[in-house]
Amino acid sequence: MRYFLTGATGFIGGSLARQLRVAGHEVVALVRNPAKAQSLAQLGVQLSSGDITDKDSMRKPMTGADGVFHLAAWYKVGARDTSQADAINVEGTRNVLTLMQELNIPKGVYTSTVAVNSDTGGRVVDESYQFTGEHLSAYDRTKWRAHYEVALPLMKAGLPLVIVQPGVNYGPGDTSSIGDALRQYLQGKLPLAPAGAAYCWAHVDDTARGHMQAMERGKTGESYIIAGPPHTLVEVLQLAEQITGIKAPGLQAPPWLLRTFSAVMGALEAVVPVPEQYSAETLRVSAGATYLGTSAKAERELGFQARPLAEGLRETLAYEMTQLGIRPRR
Repeated sequence: MRYFLTGATGFIGGSLARQLRVAGHEVVALVRNPAKAQSLAQLGVQLSSGDITDKDSMRKPMTGADGVFHLAAWYKVGARDTSQADAINVEGTRNVLTLMQELNIPKGVYTSTVAVNSDTGGRVVDESYQFTGEHLSAYDRTKWRAHYEVALPLMKAGLPLVIVQPGVNYGPGDTSSIGDALRQYLQGKLPLAPAGAAYCWAHVDDTARGHMQAMERGKTGESYIIAGPPHTLVEVLQLAEQITGIKAPGLQAPPWLLRTFSAVMGALEAVVPVPEQYSAETLRVSAGATYLGTSAKAERELGFQARPLAEGLRETLAYEMTQLGIRPRR
């Protein structure tokens, strides 16, 4: 099969490209700078220069594809500059999916997120849940728009599309805020953890495999949450301590305190630049928010399975410790 892939230089997209190639598929990846994607070329991935904000740049490489995987997204929670969030997440998605429609591509998989549901208030929700309140971040808001204002209407109009909704992803080489937090923990630079903040944790390779399963077995017009088991960040760090022997942060910041700091930083950042990790948005997302969803439907219909957190976290921490030159204490 020949697949067209956006977001192949990203964390999940890179794993998906590797798995598709191992399975013997031809992969055409849209990349903004082919010179910076040579690791994909070494896998036998065909690189095509382009950008999802430029619809015409995708027309030739997408033509004749047996399927489209659309993973590319703007995801910088806490960023001072959010000017590209709508252009990439909403209009870029519109470009990919309408072009897929124009070219009569047989099937597509669009990567949404459980973050479209924002803070679920401790509830583990399924695909029938729809959030209607105020989102905590520009990422949440723009992914919600792409999901409900672009993807779903096109699906209802007949576009042969499947939506997948990952939760938090972790794994070796993660450059997201989750990966940064784990590296700070390993280096003893994480002074505290946000109490109550909880996510569904899936190893990146399992999430990528869930994308392949959605393409192979997913019903067009359906959405599937492909998230791992729920754990608070505090629990994850305590498990990391058991694995490595490196002490987890002893202090936990209660939600009310982080919300207070968020309000203060919101006023401050209107006057002076504030580091992203201390921005009002970052603190607001960390203030006891829970991004939780059940993968029961994906397990039942796709065969999706996320490995236990202890197994995946052990591999991830071992890799990061090697990269940082840190020896385990047990």
